[in-house]
Amino acid sequence: MITRTLLTGLLAGLAAGIVLTLLYIGKIQPLILAAEGYEHGADPELSAPLKRLFDTFLFNILNGVGFGFLLAAILTARDRPTGIQHGVLWGIAGYVAFVLAPAAGLPPELPGSISAPLEARQFWWLFTAVTTAGGLWLMALRSHRMLKGIGVILLLLPHIVGAPHADAYGEMLPAELAAEYVGVTLGAMALFWAVLGGVAGWGHDHFSDEAKAEVAA
Repeated sequence: MITRTLLTGLLAGLAAGIVLTLLYIGKIQPLILAAEGYEHGADPELSAPLKRLFDTFLFNILNGVGFGFLLAAILTARDRPTGIQHGVLWGIAGYVAFVLAPAAGLPPELPGSISAPLEARQFWWLFTAVTTAGGLWLMALRSHRMLKGIGVILLLLPHIVGAPHADAYGEMLPAELAAEYVGVTLGAMALFWAVLGGVAGWGHDHFSDEAKAEVAA
C-alpha cells in the first residue's frame, strides 16, 4: 500500500510538474520578463536564464510530487477504484482549495506589484487552503445537514475575515499585463491539477492491479 502511494504520487507529481514547466516557458515567463522590464525601467538583465529555468523546473517538480503524495494518500485511504476521470475531479477539488479560493483574495502577482507583507499573505493562503479543503470534504462526503452547513461556513470564513493587503495603493505595471498574468497563471494551475489528479487516479488503480497480479502469481 505504501509502495502504491509513493509510486502514484511520484508519477503524478512528475507529470504535472513537467506540464506546468512547459506552460511556464511558453506563457508565464514572457509576462514575468515584461513585468521586470517595467520594474527596472529597461529590459531585464538575465545573468543566468538557464539557472532560473532549472530552479523553476525543480520547484514545479517538488511542488507536484508533494501534492501528488497528498492526493495519492487520500485515494489510498479511500481504497476504492478511482480511474482518470474521478482522479481529475479530485484534482479539481485540489485546484479549488489550493489555488482558486486563495486567488479570490490574493490573486497571482507579478514582480513589481505592491502587496502585503509576505508572512501575512502566507498565513492567509494556508488558512484559506485548509478551511476550503475541510469545507469541500464536509460538503461532499458527509450527508448530515449540520456538517454540510459547517462546510459552507468553512468555505466562506477566510473571505469573511479578508485577505491582507498593502497599505499603499497604485501599481507601476499596466493593468492589462497584471490581468493577463492572473488569467494565464490560474489556467496553467488548472491544467497542473487536472494532470495531477488524472495521473494519480490512473496510478492508484494501475499499481493496485499490479500488486494483485503479483499476489495471484
